[in-house]
Amino acid sequence: MLDKEQLRRNLDNVIWNIEKARITVSEHHIVKLVTVGKYTDSANIETLYSLGQRAFGENQVQQLEERSSLLEELPLEWHFIGTLQKNKINKLIGIRPFLMQSIDSIDLALALNERLKHKESSMNCLLQINSAKEESKSGVSTEEAIDIYQEIRERCQHIHLKGVMSIGAHTDDQEIIKRSFETTHKLYEKLENDGAEICSMGMSGDYEMAISCGSNLIRVGSALFK
Repeated sequence: MLDKEQLRRNLDNVIWNIEKARITVSEHHIVKLVTVGKYTDSANIETLYSLGQRAFGENQVQQLEERSSLLEELPLEWHFIGTLQKNKINKLIGIRPFLMQSIDSIDLALALNERLKHKESSMNCLLQINSAKEESKSGVSTEEAIDIYQEIRERCQHIHLKGVMSIGAHTDDQEIIKRSFETTHKLYEKLENDGAEICSMGMSGDYEMAISCGSNLIRVGSALFK
């Protein structure tokens, strides 16, 4: 557990970096910070809440269930940002996250939609795009992204697609990382006519670059909990 002043300094530093990057796009560009709790404990999440942070994300359904239950007294906005296994769909629906950021195939979308229909529920989601074209990453291909986005909108009445998500290229080459973000943002712009509002790109190591490429939601963990 980190002390409150350390967390305050870390949060202030991240917010300052967000502001600097945001202004390079436009003074009207708004960026949401989602804190990734993967490597921290619930006490630190409570402290960040007391410092004004509201949106928190988890990579695993089990962790999300435990955290949201433990902290249910707080009005937190929970995001699911990991790979969703089909056998965890019912559990995720029961948690009712604010946003599920990682629909990575039409297959998963159809399975999720079917369970949502059965439970007379709905879910806000993002389509995950593998813009870095890396085998180790989940997500639909850049070539198929627009068609799949539109297909989910047509076939999955219980999924409310709100935009796209991607993970920057896993490399030290800044140009390659930047290209992967630019690719996602171009797709996002094309999908704005289909209701896309969120372009979720950027994590602790690259969120400033992601924002400069147009991201309006970043997922930051280790930069806050160091």
